[in-house]
Amino acid sequence: MLILCSASKTRTELLKKAGIKFIQKSCDFDEESIKSKDPYEFVTIASLGKFQKCLKCFENEDIIAADTVVSDGKKILRKAKDENDARRILLAQSGKEIKIITSMWVRYQGRIFGRIDETIYEFEKFDEDDLVNYLKSGEWKGKAGACMVEGFCKKYIKSVKGYESTAMGLCVEELLRILGEENAH
Repeated sequence: MLILCSASKTRTELLKKAGIKFIQKSCDFDEESIKSKDPYEFVTIASLGKFQKCLKCFENEDIIAADTVVSDGKKILRKAKDENDARRILLAQSGKEIKIITSMWVRYQGRIFGRIDETIYEFEKFDEDDLVNYLKSGEWKGKAGACMVEGFCKKYIKSVKGYESTAMGLCVEELLRILGEENAH
């Protein structure tokens, strides 16, 4: 049984949908301590930090830890602190191309795997009334870049390169390959 080291509801749904048996537990890791401004470096440090904490918490278990960031090509668009911050972050994505980058670490049957994947979206300009309704809904809370490609942002997708699961916080397609490859040994 795999331990998902995350409190994310979205990651939980991704694993359930993929038919992967798991339980959800997490160990605290302070992402605010990370100083990197590079989105690839930041997401790798964050996911590895979570993974290392979970290795100590769950010594002999199969585990997965992941982290996701959104980048507008210049900077990391983190989780919004409040509604005004969410508006600012979402407007930085409106009518633009963004990268959603997910890093995951897996210990499965004694072996360790690390990955970094990205999905690139080009969005149409967001409708102001729709944006206001999304902000009021609070669905953006806890989301990297306040972005929900499976929700609010979906209707604005102009083009996409990569897996939606990566953008949702866990590249299930690659995780299935890892679990499948390991089972083949």
